[in-house]
Amino acid sequence: MIGAPRPVLKDMTMTQPFQLAVCAEMLWNDKPMEWRAARLTERGLGVGLWNYPDHDLDKVEAVGANYTIMNGYLEGRLADDAGADMLLASARKTAQVGKRLGVDRLNLHGTGLGDGGIPIPHHGVFSPAMTLRARDTLNRICDMAEEEGVVFTLENLNPLDHPGCPFGSTADVLALVSAIDRPQLRINLDLYHTQIGEGDLVRWCAACLPWIGELQVADNPGRCEPGTGEINYAGIAAALDKMGYRGPIGMEAFAQGDSDAAVDAFVAAFTL
Repeated sequence: MIGAPRPVLKDMTMTQPFQLAVCAEMLWNDKPMEWRAARLTERGLGVGLWNYPDHDLDKVEAVGANYTIMNGYLEGRLADDAGADMLLASARKTAQVGKRLGVDRLNLHGTGLGDGGIPIPHHGVFSPAMTLRARDTLNRICDMAEEEGVVFTLENLNPLDHPGCPFGSTADVLALVSAIDRPQLRINLDLYHTQIGEGDLVRWCAACLPWIGELQVADNPGRCEPGTGEINYAGIAAALDKMGYRGPIGMEAFAQGDSDAAVDAFVAAFTL
């Protein structure tokens, strides 16, 4: 035990219909990753990761956590030949790490992200040919994922934090994943990014519902826990429940103050 978890007080008639997880990269930044993963596991929550080379895999594996999602590549791009080959090679290598840790989903973006989330390369103009190339690349990812027995997700990104990222909008991600429509590729619907890029969160949840692999949440502005910004996450939780969504919801957010209190707020927002 690394310390007793802080209880969340709630009416015993309330339920948690969703599979809740928290991105360990963004909380308790003074603690090693294995400590953070153990803390979340003690609370009965899944654990999200970013880049595996940043951590001691032996220690992370030894925690025995439910690792729900991890970056599925270290380099590469969807929409050009050289980038696609790099992406496939990187994603296959990452799939091996994901299987070692028991990661549920491996996450992709339209291109690599550099310092501060700036896309590499930065695109200003998109052509129909890029969409066709992206579909081809994602089908190759699905072929590889089927061989490896893993699942990838494609995440939407907002245009303010990630300017010039190809296929970053919620609409673009939905169009690609629904056109491919293979079980090895799902949507990582990040509602923080959708709020900045498009808004209308409940309707986007409904539109993406058949292809959602994971929902990610943070409040806006600030990218902190639910209740710190403008998004009515309690209302979104009720709408998701009414839609019949029972899948993973991951908090990918910083703590406005105390990390345990941020986790409490997240759990409370998605307890009905």
